[in-house]
Amino acid sequence: MRGLIGKKIGMTRLFDENDRVVPVTILQAGPCVVTQVKTIENDGYESVQVGYGERSDKHTNKPMKGHFDKAGIPPMKITAEFEKVPGFEYKQGQVFHVGIFNPGEYVSISGKSKGKGFSGVIKRHNFSRQPVTHGQGDTTRHPGSIGQASDPSRVFKGMKMAGQYGNKKHTVENLEVVKIDKEMNQILVKGAVPGAKNGMVVISR
Repeated sequence: MRGLIGKKIGMTRLFDENDRVVPVTILQAGPCVVTQVKTIENDGYESVQVGYGERSDKHTNKPMKGHFDKAGIPPMKITAEFEKVPGFEYKQGQVFHVGIFNPGEYVSISGKSKGKGFSGVIKRHNFSRQPVTHGQGDTTRHPGSIGQASDPSRVFKGMKMAGQYGNKKHTVENLEVVKIDKEMNQILVKGAVPGAKNGMVVISR
């Protein structure tokens, strides 16, 4: 298995063998159930789909309920696909735990960042404020000029301006696995992970 689905528990710190502080994020990784094994013959590509967290029947639409019933498992909150490990035989209903990871290896973690609402260019794009001089008025934190005059008479696409900040998918790569807790099914990785507490994350390698 190349990865697991989980949720972010929070952050804490550990001490290494030299008594140096190591900031870590605690993730609840799995258990994840195999919901579908995709093949080139049926789907055009190979992958294994897994689900995490049970969902009630009344909150599951009919197509997804039929999908889970076919696999013989209860409805899941979230699903994700991972590459197959060559030579390993996957079957629907298999359960994978945090034991597939080892301390010292590096993983990539994807999650949805915290939504911070409508934000200005200083907070959103790290702009500098304008000079605070006589006659500046109330434009100290404004972006300034965003385009030209009569030519080309428009604002180019992608211009950095104020707007929705956060609430987007982000991936942090090469996070070191510091500790594995198989009893609690938790993985501790060095550094920060996108998202708020209890937010869903995908851990892959």
